[in-house]
Amino acid sequence: MKKKFTKSLGMAALILFAACKKDAQNKDDAMENNIILAEWTGPYQGVPAFNKMKVEMLKPAIMKGMEQHLKEIDSIAGNAEAPTFENTIIPFEKTGAALDRAFTYYGIFSSNLSSPEFREIQKELSPKISEYSSKISQNEQLFQRIKAVYEQSQEKALDSAEQRTIDLIYKDFEMDGANLSEEDKKRYAEINKELSELYTQFSNNVLADEEGYVTYIDSTQLSGLPESYIKSAASAASERDHQGEFAITNTRSSMDPFLTYSDERELREKVWRTYYSRGNNGDNHDNNQVIKKILELRDERVALLGYDNYAQWRLQDRMAKTPKQAMELMEAVWPAALGRVEEEIKDMQELANKEGKDIKIQAWDYRYYMEKVRKEKYDLDSEEIKQYLQLDNLKKAIFYVAGELFNFDFTPVDTSLVPVFHPDVSVYEVNDKTNGEVVGLWYLDPYARPGKRSGAWATTYRSKDELSGNKPVLASNNSNFVKPAKGEPTLVSWDDAETFFHEFGHALHFLSAKIKYPKLNSGVRDYTEFQSQLLERWLSTDAVIDQFLRHYETGEPMPEALVKKIKKAATFNQGFGTTEFLASALMDMKYHTTDPSKINDVQEFEKQQLDELGLPEEIPMRHRSTQFSHIFSGEGYAAGYYGYLWADVLTADAAEAFAEAPDGFYDKETAHKLVKYLFAPRNAMDPAKAYKKFRGRNANIDALMRDRGFPVPKN
Repeated sequence: MKKKFTKSLGMAALILFAACKKDAQNKDDAMENNIILAEWTGPYQGVPAFNKMKVEMLKPAIMKGMEQHLKEIDSIAGNAEAPTFENTIIPFEKTGAALDRAFTYYGIFSSNLSSPEFREIQKELSPKISEYSSKISQNEQLFQRIKAVYEQSQEKALDSAEQRTIDLIYKDFEMDGANLSEEDKKRYAEINKELSELYTQFSNNVLADEEGYVTYIDSTQLSGLPESYIKSAASAASERDHQGEFAITNTRSSMDPFLTYSDERELREKVWRTYYSRGNNGDNHDNNQVIKKILELRDERVALLGYDNYAQWRLQDRMAKTPKQAMELMEAVWPAALGRVEEEIKDMQELANKEGKDIKIQAWDYRYYMEKVRKEKYDLDSEEIKQYLQLDNLKKAIFYVAGELFNFDFTPVDTSLVPVFHPDVSVYEVNDKTNGEVVGLWYLDPYARPGKRSGAWATTYRSKDELSGNKPVLASNNSNFVKPAKGEPTLVSWDDAETFFHEFGHALHFLSAKIKYPKLNSGVRDYTEFQSQLLERWLSTDAVIDQFLRHYETGEPMPEALVKKIKKAATFNQGFGTTEFLASALMDMKYHTTDPSKINDVQEFEKQQLDELGLPEEIPMRHRSTQFSHIFSGEGYAAGYYGYLWADVLTADAAEAFAEAPDGFYDKETAHKLVKYLFAPRNAMDPAKAYKKFRGRNANIDALMRDRGFPVPKN
């Protein structure tokens, strides 16, 4: 019996071994067929296979990609040769290519095609991605090699591109705790892991409230709404199985026009409260405790590095350098913005009184009466302007500007040749008009839909640098325009048209890159918004207005009288726009310079700080705390939301440079300097030095104050 049992056990072991081998082979085969990690093939030296990606492919690909990248890192760290730029920094810059491809697909599912299935994967992967990242930033052998190259460069400087690259890489490691003790490194990594989970939770909570709270109205509640909005609201309701009704979705692109035009005051209040309550509904998607925990962990983490607060740590590699300088800029503008708001509210209240309305202007009235005042003061109707802002023509307009300033030409590409992830997405080939060389591709995903995060943004699927072979840039713009009913044109507001130009500015920044190493594609947050904000200015140039702002039905150009009204009203409503932004930017800085132990209740803290700042009750923060994804769904803008204003100082000053040029905004010499110093270098040059090369001097706040119609401070 014993012999027979032993033999049976041996057979079982062989069968188990064969099964395991087969299972491993199946996994290897599955990974071979997993396009998430695969080299990109097809035209333009390879493009993402968006038509073949599946959400279930993500997790195994990301896990395998991280494993491969860590092996590449270990190979560099274990090099027995003395560290040099050539044997340490260059191979470090080349690592992680497969994982980068995987994260491109991951980003699409996260931002453009989110689903309950993906969110579960995201929740599972977030801490694992954080652990992987910490294994690189805390790899002692690797850091010592990088540190050695850095210290050598401090004694004998490298060429400018190499020096900038090692400076940036070393600073990243230093800021990520590479100089900490082993015990502190361990805690630092644990904090990063916890934060990654909280960031995912925060963003998914906001998305859930955007998808879950929709206001449905019937045909008796449409008073004041434009026909184009009514049609799109009907279409949105039908998509949600509410045929015969009209849907106001919980996104800015739907909320904003409703509050501007609807005559139904109670409905305006309901839509307003729904939108500004995202993440603050006391349910499973409430973000108040998430925020508190994020602030505590951020503070603990920077304390390990010896900083007094998170903002101090975060701003050291930004143009502002210190929280004090960022606050000084905001505080210089804040009183003028409040003064203008007071004037705006007075005008609105007088108009409401004149109409016989026994009301006090509230936050849900601001846009509605602002529009009425605009009509009365400037005889300017936003809905009339929209008739000349058709999306197809705006695309032609941005292509025209890109051609005039950057010498770029845009041509549609058949999506059977270049795959897309949704039927709404279109693709364009970008060429240099001088030599016909392919610069890159530009993807556009214009419409709002369930699973797509709100707002507008730009990203790259592939950047360009010499080390990687200067492959064509794959740039993307993403908007959330309300999709029109079938056969109807997409008409957008002036503000949305400016945002379209703004995001295209980011794409042009990507496409213009002329750099040597991948690290030089990284951005300085309070500087990268400058280039995109500057592009907004071309929307209101005569060349764009005359050629592309044409009536969507008649094709007639915008009448001269209407153009004059728009330009005359250019600084109208700057009180509202500046104040709602600054309220958020100031709160961001307050959160990140305050001891988190003193923030017992997020809502109370928000109210207390805004009351001390004197924010009028008629204006909320642009992003209330519980929906402030810029600063709580990641770290890109945390303690850095002020950067939009910092960039706007540069923008206003640079716009004056074009206005003063012989050929205005289309002056070739000024455009050449713009591209050479402010777009092409990316982060290869210190931003302050780059701006000075363009302008011949530093920027100052006076241009910004003039631009917004605020009093210029006396020196």
